[in-house]
Amino acid sequence: MKLFGTTLLRASLALVLSASAALAQTPGTDADSNSLPRDLTPWGMFLNADPLVKAVLIGLAFASVVTWTVWLAKTIELVLAQLRTRAALRSLAPARRLAEGAERLAASGTPVRAYLDAAVAEFRVSAGSADRDGIKERIASRLERIEAAGGRRIMRGTSVLATIGATAPFVGLFGTVWGIMNSFIGISREHTTNLAVVAPGIAEALLATAFGLAAAIPAVVIYNMFARSMASYRAQLGDASAEVLRLVSRDLDRQVGGSAAAAHRPAAVAAVE
Repeated sequence: MKLFGTTLLRASLALVLSASAALAQTPGTDADSNSLPRDLTPWGMFLNADPLVKAVLIGLAFASVVTWTVWLAKTIELVLAQLRTRAALRSLAPARRLAEGAERLAASGTPVRAYLDAAVAEFRVSAGSADRDGIKERIASRLERIEAAGGRRIMRGTSVLATIGATAPFVGLFGTVWGIMNSFIGISREHTTNLAVVAPGIAEALLATAFGLAAAIPAVVIYNMFARSMASYRAQLGDASAEVLRLVSRDLDRQVGGSAAAAHRPAAVAAVE
C-alpha cells in the first residue's frame, strides 16, 4: 500500500512538472496575463476550488482538529494516570500485609486499589482452601485481567490517530489527482494551454497534498509518542501487580506456622473485615 501510494505520488508530481514545463514553453498574451487569478492564498484557493476538492480539504482539516483534540485529552489523561499510579506505588511499598496495603490506599481510585480489592475478594471466596499455589494462581489471574483492562482503557481513542496517519496522505493525493484532472479538462475545453486555465487546478492539487501531509504527519508522531507513554504506564501497572502478589505471598507464608483454624481463614481477610 505504501509502495503504491509513493508510486502514485511520484507520477502525480511528474505530471505537475510536465504540465508546468509545457506552460513555460507556451508564450502568453497580455489578455492571458490579465485573466490570471489574483488570489492564490490558501483561503482564496479553497474558495475557488472544485466542490470535491473543497470536501477533501474540509475533511482533512477536520481530521487535523481531531488529531490535536485527541493529543490534548490523552496527554492530560496519561499524565494524571501515571502520577496517581506512581503515588499509589509509593504508598504501597512500606506495607507488610495485604490488609495494611488496602488501608493505605482506602481512598485511592487507581487500578492499584482494584488489585488489592481483587486479592482480598479471592481470599474470601477461597476460605477453607489449603492450596496456597492455587490461591496465588487465581489472584494472579484476577490481577492480569485488571491490568489488561487498564491498558485497553488508556489506549481508548488512539486508534483514530493511526487511521488518520494512514489515510490522510491518500485522501490528499486524491485531491491532487482530481485537481490535475480539472486542469487538463480545462485545457481540453478552452483549447489552450495558457497559465490562466491550468494554474487554479494545479494550485488546488498542491493545496490538497499539503493538507494531507499536514494532517498525517502530526497524527503519526503523536501516535508513536502515545505508544511509548502507554508502554511506560502498563509497566507501572505490572509493577503494582507484582507488589500485590508479594503481599499475598507474605500473608500466605504467615499462615504456615499458624493454627488449623487460621489456616482456613487467612489473616488478611480477618484484618480487612
